[in-house]
Amino acid sequence: MSGWPRRAALVCLLLTGAAPAAIEGGYCTVVSRATLAEPAWCAVVDALTAKYGAETVTWAESVTEARAALAVKHPRYCGFVARPEEAGRRFVVAVHRLTRALDDDPYGDCLWGILTGYEAADALRMVRAEPLTVRRGLGGTAIPLDVIGEGVWFDEGRRNHMVVKPANGKAADQPGPDDPAERIVELLNTARPDVFITSGHATERDWQIGYSYPAGSLRCRDGVLLGVPRDQLKVVPVPGSPNARRIEIAKAFAVNSPNPKVHLGVGNCLIGHLSDRQAMAAALLHSGGVNQMAGYTVVSWYGFMGWGLNDYFLGQAGRYNLAQAFFANQQALLARLETEFPGKPRLDLEEADYAANAATLNKVAAKLGYTKPEPALKDHLGLLWDRDTLAFYGDPAWDARLAPQALAFDQTLTTADGKLVVELQAKQDVTLGRPPLLWWPQRLVKGGEVVAGEELRPVVTDDFVLLAGARKLVAGRTYRVEVRPR
Repeated sequence: MSGWPRRAALVCLLLTGAAPAAIEGGYCTVVSRATLAEPAWCAVVDALTAKYGAETVTWAESVTEARAALAVKHPRYCGFVARPEEAGRRFVVAVHRLTRALDDDPYGDCLWGILTGYEAADALRMVRAEPLTVRRGLGGTAIPLDVIGEGVWFDEGRRNHMVVKPANGKAADQPGPDDPAERIVELLNTARPDVFITSGHATERDWQIGYSYPAGSLRCRDGVLLGVPRDQLKVVPVPGSPNARRIEIAKAFAVNSPNPKVHLGVGNCLIGHLSDRQAMAAALLHSGGVNQMAGYTVVSWYGFMGWGLNDYFLGQAGRYNLAQAFFANQQALLARLETEFPGKPRLDLEEADYAANAATLNKVAAKLGYTKPEPALKDHLGLLWDRDTLAFYGDPAWDARLAPQALAFDQTLTTADGKLVVELQAKQDVTLGRPPLLWWPQRLVKGGEVVAGEELRPVVTDDFVLLAGARKLVAGRTYRVEVRPR
Protein backbone atom coordinates (compact mmCIF):
# COMPACT_ATOMS: atom_id res chain seq x y z
CA MET A 1 0.00 0.00 0.00
CA SER A 2 2.76 2.43 0.78
CA GLY A 3 5.25 3.45 -1.85
CA TRP A 4 7.52 6.43 -2.10
CA PRO A 5 4.76 8.74 -3.46
CA ARG A 6 2.58 7.96 -0.44
CA ARG A 7 5.37 8.58 2.06
CA ALA A 8 6.37 11.78 0.30
CA ALA A 9 2.83 13.12 0.42
CA LEU A 10 2.50 12.35 4.11
CA VAL A 11 5.84 13.98 4.87
CA CYS A 12 4.60 17.07 3.03
CA LEU A 13 1.52 17.21 5.22
CA LEU A 14 3.60 16.90 8.37
CA LEU A 15 6.05 19.58 7.31
CA THR A 16 3.30 22.05 6.57
CA GLY A 17 1.71 21.39 9.95
CA ALA A 18 -1.59 20.27 8.41
CA ALA A 19 -3.82 18.42 10.87
CA PRO A 20 -6.67 16.22 9.62
CA ALA A 21 -10.08 17.62 10.44
CA ALA A 22 -12.65 15.17 11.75
CA ILE A 23 -15.97 14.97 9.94
CA GLU A 24 -19.14 13.96 11.73
CA GLY A 25 -19.79 10.25 11.28
CA GLY A 26 -16.38 9.57 9.74
CA TYR A 27 -15.08 9.40 6.19
CA CYS A 28 -13.38 6.50 4.39
CA THR A 29 -11.46 6.77 1.16
CA VAL A 30 -11.65 3.59 -0.92
CA VAL A 31 -9.00 3.20 -3.62
CA SER A 32 -7.28 0.44 -5.58
CA ARG A 33 -3.65 -0.24 -4.78
CA ALA A 34 -2.78 0.39 -8.42
CA THR A 35 -4.36 3.86 -8.28
CA LEU A 36 -2.75 4.66 -4.94
CA ALA A 37 0.65 3.86 -6.45
CA GLU A 38 0.29 6.71 -8.97
CA PRO A 39 1.53 9.99 -7.44
CA ALA A 40 -1.16 12.22 -8.95
CA TRP A 41 -3.99 10.00 -7.69
CA CYS A 42 -2.26 9.44 -4.36
CA ALA A 43 -2.44 13.23 -3.92
CA VAL A 44 -6.24 12.99 -4.10
CA VAL A 45 -6.25 10.43 -1.29
CA ASP A 46 -3.92 12.60 0.78
CA ALA A 47 -6.15 15.63 0.23
CA LEU A 48 -9.16 13.70 1.58
CA THR A 49 -7.12 12.63 4.58
CA ALA A 50 -6.07 16.21 5.26
CA LYS A 51 -9.56 17.65 4.78
CA TYR A 52 -11.68 15.09 6.63
CA GLY A 53 -9.34 12.89 8.63
CA ALA A 54 -10.36 10.17 6.18
CA GLU A 55 -9.17 6.62 6.69
CA THR A 56 -7.95 4.75 3.62
CA VAL A 57 -9.23 1.32 2.57
CA THR A 58 -7.56 -0.37 -0.39
CA TRP A 59 -8.47 -3.15 -2.78
CA ALA A 60 -6.55 -5.20 -5.34
CA GLU A 61 -8.84 -6.97 -7.82
CA SER A 62 -12.36 -5.75 -6.96
CA VAL A 63 -13.81 -2.87 -4.98
CA THR A 64 -15.98 -5.41 -3.14
CA GLU A 65 -12.84 -6.41 -1.22
CA ALA A 66 -13.36 -3.25 0.84
CA ARG A 67 -16.58 -4.53 2.42
CA ALA A 68 -15.12 -6.08 5.57
CA ALA A 69 -13.07 -3.01 6.51
CA LEU A 70 -15.92 -0.64 5.73
CA ALA A 71 -18.35 -2.72 7.78
CA VAL A 72 -16.10 -2.31 10.81
CA LYS A 73 -15.55 1.42 10.30
CA HIS A 74 -19.12 2.10 9.05
CA PRO A 75 -18.40 5.71 8.03
CA ARG A 76 -21.05 8.29 7.21
CA TYR A 77 -19.17 9.11 3.95
CA CYS A 78 -17.28 6.95 1.44
CA GLY A 79 -15.23 8.56 -1.31
CA PHE A 80 -14.23 6.07 -4.01
CA VAL A 81 -11.11 7.42 -5.71
CA ALA A 82 -10.81 5.78 -9.12
CA ARG A 83 -9.05 6.33 -12.40
CA PRO A 84 -11.49 6.60 -15.32
CA GLU A 85 -10.33 3.20 -16.56
CA GLU A 86 -11.68 1.68 -13.35
CA ALA A 87 -14.96 3.55 -13.05
CA GLY A 88 -17.21 2.00 -15.68
CA ARG A 89 -20.70 0.56 -15.26
CA ARG A 90 -19.54 -2.55 -13.41
CA PHE A 91 -17.76 -0.37 -10.87
CA VAL A 92 -20.82 1.84 -10.35
CA VAL A 93 -23.05 -1.20 -9.87
CA ALA A 94 -20.56 -2.75 -7.45
CA VAL A 95 -20.32 0.45 -5.38
CA HIS A 96 -24.11 0.68 -5.13
CA ARG A 97 -24.30 -2.88 -3.80
CA LEU A 98 -21.24 -2.59 -1.58
CA THR A 99 -22.57 0.49 0.21
CA ARG A 100 -25.78 -1.38 1.08
CA ALA A 101 -23.87 -4.36 2.48
CA LEU A 102 -22.20 -2.87 5.55
CA ASP A 103 -24.94 -4.16 7.87
CA ASP A 104 -27.92 -6.50 7.71
CA ASP A 105 -30.66 -4.19 6.44
CA PRO A 106 -31.25 -3.67 2.69
CA TYR A 107 -30.78 0.12 2.81
CA GLY A 108 -27.82 2.37 2.13
CA ASP A 109 -25.16 2.58 4.83
CA CYS A 110 -23.26 5.72 3.79
CA LEU A 111 -23.31 8.69 1.49
CA TRP A 112 -20.92 7.93 -1.35
CA GLY A 113 -19.41 9.39 -4.47
CA ILE A 114 -16.81 8.42 -7.05
CA LEU A 115 -13.94 10.91 -7.31
CA THR A 116 -12.59 10.60 -10.82
CA GLY A 117 -12.20 12.60 -14.01
CA TYR A 118 -10.27 12.84 -17.22
CA GLU A 119 -7.17 13.25 -15.07
CA ALA A 120 -6.34 13.18 -11.37
CA ALA A 121 -6.39 16.98 -11.18
CA ASP A 122 -10.17 16.86 -11.74
CA ALA A 123 -10.67 14.72 -8.65
CA LEU A 124 -8.26 16.89 -6.64
CA ARG A 125 -10.28 19.98 -7.61
CA MET A 126 -13.42 18.29 -6.25
CA VAL A 127 -11.76 17.78 -2.86
CA ARG A 128 -10.47 21.34 -2.64
CA ALA A 129 -13.73 23.00 -3.69
CA GLU A 130 -15.48 25.39 -1.34
CA PRO A 131 -19.20 24.82 -0.60
CA LEU A 132 -21.47 25.91 -3.43
CA THR A 133 -24.77 27.76 -3.17
CA VAL A 134 -26.67 27.11 -6.40
CA ARG A 135 -28.13 30.38 -7.73
CA ARG A 136 -27.70 30.20 -11.54
CA GLY A 137 -29.05 27.46 -13.78
CA LEU A 138 -28.67 26.32 -17.39
CA GLY A 139 -30.94 23.68 -18.88
CA GLY A 140 -31.42 21.74 -22.06
CA THR A 141 -34.88 21.02 -20.72
CA ALA A 142 -37.35 22.89 -18.49
CA ILE A 143 -35.84 23.76 -15.11
CA PRO A 144 -37.39 25.68 -12.17
CA LEU A 145 -35.65 29.03 -12.54
CA ASP A 146 -37.91 30.65 -9.93
CA VAL A 147 -36.51 28.18 -7.39
CA ILE A 148 -32.92 28.34 -8.59
CA GLY A 149 -32.74 32.13 -8.87
CA GLU A 150 -31.69 33.01 -12.41
CA GLY A 151 -30.68 31.39 -15.66
CA VAL A 152 -31.77 30.04 -19.02
CA TRP A 153 -33.35 26.88 -20.33
CA PHE A 154 -33.91 25.70 -23.87
CA ASP A 155 -37.08 23.82 -24.74
CA GLU A 156 -36.29 20.26 -25.86
CA GLY A 157 -39.85 19.77 -27.08
CA ARG A 158 -40.38 23.01 -29.00
CA ARG A 159 -38.00 24.58 -31.47
CA ASN A 160 -37.20 28.31 -31.13
CA HIS A 161 -38.40 28.48 -27.54
CA MET A 162 -36.35 29.37 -24.47
CA VAL A 163 -37.04 30.78 -21.03
CA VAL A 164 -34.83 33.42 -19.41
CA LYS A 165 -34.90 34.68 -15.84
CA PRO A 166 -32.61 37.48 -14.64
CA ALA A 167 -31.65 37.85 -11.01
CA ASN A 168 -34.50 39.51 -9.09
CA GLY A 169 -36.65 39.34 -12.20
CA LYS A 170 -39.38 37.14 -13.60
CA ALA A 171 -38.96 34.17 -15.91
CA ALA A 172 -40.13 35.01 -19.43
CA ASP A 173 -40.52 33.16 -22.70
CA GLN A 174 -38.19 34.32 -25.45
CA PRO A 175 -37.53 33.30 -29.05
CA GLY A 176 -34.77 30.74 -29.13
CA PRO A 177 -32.28 29.73 -31.82
CA ASP A 178 -33.06 27.03 -34.37
CA ASP A 179 -30.14 25.08 -32.94
CA PRO A 180 -29.11 25.87 -29.35
CA ALA A 181 -25.70 24.12 -29.50
CA GLU A 182 -23.49 27.19 -29.92
CA ARG A 183 -25.56 29.23 -27.46
CA ILE A 184 -25.29 26.54 -24.77
CA VAL A 185 -21.50 26.54 -25.11
CA GLU A 186 -21.46 30.34 -24.86
CA LEU A 187 -23.52 30.24 -21.65
CA LEU A 188 -21.38 27.51 -20.12
CA ASN A 189 -18.28 29.57 -20.85
CA THR A 190 -19.54 33.02 -19.80
CA ALA A 191 -22.66 32.81 -17.59
CA ARG A 192 -21.05 30.73 -14.80
CA PRO A 193 -24.04 28.42 -14.17
CA ASP A 194 -23.99 26.57 -10.85
CA VAL A 195 -26.23 23.77 -12.11
CA PHE A 196 -26.47 22.30 -15.61
CA ILE A 197 -29.47 20.04 -16.27
CA THR A 198 -29.91 17.96 -19.41
CA SER A 199 -32.45 15.56 -20.86
CA GLY A 200 -33.12 13.84 -24.18
CA HIS A 201 -31.10 11.33 -26.17
CA ALA A 202 -27.49 10.73 -25.22
CA THR A 203 -24.73 8.16 -25.40
CA GLU A 204 -21.33 7.83 -23.78
CA ARG A 205 -20.02 10.08 -26.57
CA ASP A 206 -22.63 12.80 -26.99
CA TRP A 207 -25.72 14.61 -25.76
CA GLN A 208 -28.22 15.23 -28.55
CA ILE A 209 -29.85 18.61 -27.95
CA GLY A 210 -33.56 18.85 -28.67
CA TYR A 211 -35.79 15.85 -28.10
CA SER A 212 -38.68 16.57 -30.48
CA TYR A 213 -36.73 18.32 -33.23
CA PRO A 214 -33.29 17.81 -34.81
CA ALA A 215 -30.55 20.03 -33.43
CA GLY A 216 -26.85 19.93 -32.65
CA SER A 217 -25.05 18.14 -29.87
CA LEU A 218 -22.44 18.31 -27.18
CA ARG A 219 -19.64 15.88 -27.93
CA CYS A 220 -16.24 15.29 -26.39
CA ARG A 221 -12.64 14.81 -27.36
CA ASP A 222 -9.65 14.32 -25.06
CA GLY A 223 -11.49 15.62 -22.00
CA VAL A 224 -12.99 18.67 -23.74
CA LEU A 225 -16.69 19.20 -24.36
CA LEU A 226 -17.47 20.39 -27.87
CA GLY A 227 -20.65 22.06 -29.04
CA VAL A 228 -21.39 20.95 -32.59
CA PRO A 229 -24.27 22.58 -34.51
CA ARG A 230 -26.18 20.11 -36.62
CA ASP A 231 -25.15 21.75 -39.88
CA GLN A 232 -21.50 21.24 -38.95
CA LEU A 233 -21.80 17.45 -38.91
CA LYS A 234 -20.96 15.81 -42.22
CA VAL A 235 -21.58 12.18 -43.14
CA VAL A 236 -18.89 11.08 -45.58
CA PRO A 237 -18.06 7.76 -47.24
CA VAL A 238 -15.18 5.67 -45.95
CA PRO A 239 -12.57 5.16 -48.69
CA GLY A 240 -12.38 1.55 -49.79
CA SER A 241 -15.68 0.62 -48.09
CA PRO A 242 -18.57 1.42 -50.45
CA ASN A 243 -21.34 0.99 -47.87
CA ALA A 244 -19.55 2.49 -44.88
CA ARG A 245 -19.99 6.07 -43.65
CA ARG A 246 -18.35 8.15 -40.95
CA ILE A 247 -19.21 11.44 -39.28
CA GLU A 248 -16.86 14.38 -39.62
CA ILE A 249 -17.11 17.63 -37.66
CA ALA A 250 -16.61 20.68 -39.82
CA LYS A 251 -16.71 23.18 -36.95
CA ALA A 252 -17.07 22.86 -33.19
CA PHE A 253 -17.14 25.22 -30.22
CA ALA A 254 -15.03 24.20 -27.21
CA VAL A 255 -16.36 24.36 -23.67
CA ASN A 256 -14.03 25.98 -21.14
CA SER A 257 -16.21 26.41 -18.06
CA PRO A 258 -14.02 26.10 -14.96
CA ASN A 259 -16.42 27.57 -12.39
CA PRO A 260 -17.64 24.92 -9.89
CA LYS A 261 -20.99 23.40 -10.81
CA VAL A 262 -23.15 20.30 -10.58
CA HIS A 263 -24.57 18.42 -13.54
CA LEU A 264 -27.84 16.51 -13.50
CA GLY A 265 -28.01 14.28 -16.55
CA VAL A 266 -31.09 12.72 -15.04
CA GLY A 267 -33.10 12.59 -18.26
CA ASN A 268 -30.32 11.18 -20.44
CA CYS A 269 -29.40 7.64 -21.35
CA LEU A 270 -25.79 6.56 -20.80
CA ILE A 271 -24.29 10.00 -20.14
CA GLY A 272 -22.99 8.84 -16.75
CA HIS A 273 -21.24 5.77 -18.15
CA LEU A 274 -17.51 6.42 -17.88
CA SER A 275 -16.70 3.80 -20.49
CA ASP A 276 -13.19 5.22 -20.97
CA ARG A 277 -11.32 8.53 -20.83
CA GLN A 278 -13.05 9.66 -24.04
CA ALA A 279 -16.50 9.53 -22.45
CA MET A 280 -18.83 12.49 -21.93
CA ALA A 281 -18.63 12.05 -18.16
CA ALA A 282 -14.85 12.56 -18.23
CA ALA A 283 -15.22 15.73 -20.30
CA LEU A 284 -18.00 17.12 -18.09
CA LEU A 285 -15.76 16.62 -15.06
CA HIS A 286 -12.81 18.19 -16.89
CA SER A 287 -13.54 21.09 -19.26
CA GLY A 288 -17.11 21.37 -17.95
CA GLY A 289 -15.95 22.21 -14.42
CA VAL A 290 -18.43 19.75 -12.91
CA ASN A 291 -17.65 18.84 -9.29
CA GLN A 292 -20.65 16.56 -8.75
CA MET A 293 -22.63 14.72 -11.39
CA ALA A 294 -25.48 12.24 -11.52
CA GLY A 295 -26.08 10.29 -14.73
CA TYR A 296 -27.26 6.92 -15.96
CA THR A 297 -24.78 4.24 -16.99
CA VAL A 298 -27.54 2.41 -18.91
CA VAL A 299 -30.38 3.27 -21.24
CA SER A 300 -32.94 5.16 -19.16
CA TRP A 301 -36.58 4.17 -19.55
CA TYR A 302 -38.06 4.15 -16.04
CA GLY A 303 -36.47 7.26 -14.55
CA PHE A 304 -37.04 6.84 -10.80
CA MET A 305 -33.42 7.35 -9.74
CA GLY A 306 -32.90 10.14 -12.26
CA TRP A 307 -35.89 12.45 -12.20
CA GLY A 308 -36.63 11.63 -8.55
CA LEU A 309 -33.35 13.26 -7.59
CA ASN A 310 -34.91 16.59 -8.54
CA ASP A 311 -37.73 16.08 -6.02
CA TYR A 312 -35.24 16.26 -3.15
CA PHE A 313 -32.64 18.66 -4.59
CA LEU A 314 -34.90 21.16 -6.38
CA GLY A 315 -38.34 20.38 -4.97
CA GLN A 316 -37.18 20.92 -1.36
CA ALA A 317 -34.76 23.70 -2.16
CA GLY A 318 -31.95 24.13 0.35
CA ARG A 319 -32.99 21.19 2.56
CA TYR A 320 -30.78 18.57 0.93
CA ASN A 321 -27.47 19.04 -0.80
CA LEU A 322 -26.96 17.03 -3.99
CA ALA A 323 -25.17 14.10 -2.32
CA GLN A 324 -27.92 13.87 0.30
CA ALA A 325 -30.61 14.09 -2.38
CA PHE A 326 -28.98 11.24 -4.30
CA PHE A 327 -28.84 9.11 -1.14
CA ALA A 328 -32.40 9.93 -0.08
CA ASN A 329 -33.82 9.13 -3.50
CA GLN A 330 -32.22 5.72 -3.52
CA GLN A 331 -33.62 4.92 -0.07
CA ALA A 332 -37.06 5.85 -1.39
CA LEU A 333 -36.54 3.38 -4.23
CA LEU A 334 -35.34 0.64 -1.87
CA ALA A 335 -38.33 1.22 0.42
CA ARG A 336 -40.68 0.66 -2.51
CA LEU A 337 -38.93 -2.57 -3.43
CA GLU A 338 -39.13 -3.80 0.16
CA THR A 339 -42.74 -2.83 0.82
CA GLU A 340 -44.44 -3.35 -2.54
CA PHE A 341 -42.84 -6.65 -3.52
CA PRO A 342 -42.35 -8.51 -0.22
CA GLY A 343 -42.73 -12.01 -1.64
CA LYS A 344 -40.33 -11.53 -4.54
CA PRO A 345 -36.61 -12.35 -4.49
CA ARG A 346 -34.00 -9.65 -3.89
CA LEU A 347 -32.45 -9.94 -7.31
CA ASP A 348 -29.15 -8.45 -8.43
CA LEU A 349 -29.14 -7.96 -12.19
CA GLU A 350 -26.21 -9.36 -14.13
CA GLU A 351 -24.24 -7.35 -16.67
CA ALA A 352 -26.07 -9.05 -19.55
CA ASP A 353 -29.43 -8.06 -18.03
CA TYR A 354 -28.73 -4.38 -18.68
CA ALA A 355 -29.54 -4.67 -22.39
CA ALA A 356 -32.78 -2.72 -22.66
CA ASN A 357 -34.78 -5.03 -24.90
CA ALA A 358 -37.81 -7.24 -24.51
CA ALA A 359 -35.80 -10.46 -24.39
CA THR A 360 -33.60 -9.46 -21.46
CA LEU A 361 -36.47 -7.86 -19.53
CA ASN A 362 -38.57 -11.00 -20.01
CA LYS A 363 -35.72 -13.07 -18.61
CA VAL A 364 -35.50 -10.79 -15.57
CA ALA A 365 -39.27 -11.03 -15.09
CA ALA A 366 -39.00 -14.81 -15.09
CA LYS A 367 -36.24 -14.68 -12.47
CA LEU A 368 -38.57 -12.58 -10.32
CA GLY A 369 -41.26 -15.24 -10.55
CA TYR A 370 -43.63 -13.57 -13.02
CA THR A 371 -45.24 -16.05 -15.41
CA LYS A 372 -47.55 -13.57 -17.12
CA PRO A 373 -47.94 -9.79 -17.37
CA GLU A 374 -49.16 -8.23 -14.12
CA PRO A 375 -49.92 -4.60 -13.22
CA ALA A 376 -46.93 -4.45 -10.85
CA LEU A 377 -44.41 -5.91 -13.30
CA LYS A 378 -43.34 -2.65 -14.97
CA ASP A 379 -42.71 -0.96 -11.62
CA HIS A 380 -40.80 -3.95 -10.29
CA LEU A 381 -38.59 -4.18 -13.36
CA GLY A 382 -38.13 -0.41 -13.48
CA LEU A 383 -37.08 -0.10 -9.86
CA LEU A 384 -34.57 -2.93 -10.24
CA TRP A 385 -33.29 -1.39 -13.48
CA ASP A 386 -32.68 1.96 -11.78
CA ARG A 387 -31.46 0.72 -8.41
CA ASP A 388 -27.75 0.28 -9.20
CA THR A 389 -27.20 2.18 -12.44
CA LEU A 390 -27.24 5.92 -11.70
CA ALA A 391 -23.65 7.04 -11.19
CA PHE A 392 -22.77 9.73 -8.68
CA TYR A 393 -19.42 11.41 -9.27
CA GLY A 394 -17.78 13.77 -6.81
CA ASP A 395 -16.93 14.13 -3.14
CA PRO A 396 -19.99 13.00 -1.11
CA ALA A 397 -19.12 15.43 1.70
CA TRP A 398 -19.03 18.45 -0.61
CA ASP A 399 -21.95 20.75 0.08
CA ALA A 400 -23.73 21.96 -3.05
CA ARG A 401 -27.32 23.06 -2.51
CA LEU A 402 -29.85 25.71 -3.46
CA ALA A 403 -30.20 28.77 -1.29
CA PRO A 404 -32.57 28.08 1.65
CA GLN A 405 -36.11 29.29 1.01
CA ALA A 406 -39.64 28.88 2.33
CA LEU A 407 -40.91 25.34 1.79
CA ALA A 408 -44.36 23.80 1.92
CA PHE A 409 -43.57 21.97 5.16
CA ASP A 410 -41.03 22.04 7.96
CA GLN A 411 -39.40 18.89 9.29
CA THR A 412 -37.70 18.65 12.68
CA LEU A 413 -35.99 16.01 14.78
CA THR A 414 -35.91 16.41 18.57
CA THR A 415 -35.63 14.21 21.67
CA ALA A 416 -38.18 13.82 24.45
CA ASP A 417 -38.39 11.28 27.28
CA GLY A 418 -35.66 9.14 25.76
CA LYS A 419 -37.41 9.06 22.37
CA LEU A 420 -36.51 10.53 19.00
CA VAL A 421 -39.37 12.67 17.74
CA VAL A 422 -39.83 13.50 14.07
CA GLU A 423 -42.39 16.16 13.16
CA LEU A 424 -43.65 17.44 9.83
CA GLN A 425 -45.54 20.72 10.01
CA ALA A 426 -47.50 21.45 6.83
CA LYS A 427 -47.78 25.12 5.93
CA GLN A 428 -49.88 24.39 2.86
CA ASP A 429 -51.47 21.41 1.15
CA VAL A 430 -48.74 19.48 -0.62
CA THR A 431 -48.32 16.21 -2.49
CA LEU A 432 -44.74 14.99 -2.23
CA GLY A 433 -43.01 13.26 -5.10
CA ARG A 434 -40.66 11.56 -2.64
CA PRO A 435 -41.02 10.79 1.08
CA PRO A 436 -39.18 12.86 3.72
CA LEU A 437 -35.89 11.48 5.07
CA LEU A 438 -34.03 12.62 8.19
CA TRP A 439 -30.69 11.43 9.55
CA TRP A 440 -30.35 10.47 13.21
CA PRO A 441 -27.89 12.67 15.12
CA GLN A 442 -26.11 9.48 16.22
CA ARG A 443 -26.20 5.96 14.80
CA LEU A 444 -28.79 3.67 16.42
CA VAL A 445 -26.46 0.75 16.96
CA LYS A 446 -29.26 -1.54 18.14
CA GLY A 447 -31.97 -0.01 16.00
CA GLY A 448 -35.17 1.64 17.16
CA GLU A 449 -38.81 0.83 17.87
CA VAL A 450 -41.63 2.95 16.47
CA VAL A 451 -43.94 3.87 19.36
CA ALA A 452 -46.09 6.47 17.57
CA GLY A 453 -46.83 7.40 13.98
CA GLU A 454 -47.12 3.95 12.38
CA GLU A 455 -49.64 5.38 9.91
CA LEU A 456 -46.77 7.31 8.28
CA ARG A 457 -45.09 3.96 7.54
CA PRO A 458 -41.69 4.97 8.91
CA VAL A 459 -38.67 3.03 7.67
CA VAL A 460 -36.24 3.07 10.59
CA THR A 461 -32.60 2.16 10.02
CA ASP A 462 -29.54 2.72 12.16
CA ASP A 463 -28.70 5.90 10.22
CA PHE A 464 -32.00 7.51 9.16
CA VAL A 465 -35.77 7.45 9.15
CA LEU A 466 -37.79 7.65 5.95
CA LEU A 467 -41.52 8.44 6.23
CA ALA A 468 -42.78 6.32 3.35
CA GLY A 469 -46.44 7.16 4.04
CA ALA A 470 -46.02 10.94 4.25
CA ARG A 471 -46.98 11.78 0.69
CA LYS A 472 -50.00 14.09 1.05
CA LEU A 473 -49.81 16.74 3.76
CA VAL A 474 -52.69 19.00 4.76
CA ALA A 475 -52.08 22.64 5.61
CA GLY A 476 -52.02 23.33 9.34
CA ARG A 477 -51.53 19.72 10.40
CA THR A 478 -48.55 18.30 12.28
CA TYR A 479 -47.44 14.75 11.55
CA ARG A 480 -45.45 13.01 14.28
CA VAL A 481 -43.37 9.86 14.58
CA GLU A 482 -41.71 8.70 17.80
CA VAL A 483 -38.88 6.19 17.87
CA ARG A 484 -37.39 4.66 21.02
CA PRO A 485 -33.77 3.55 20.56
CA ARG A 486 -33.24 -0.03 21.69
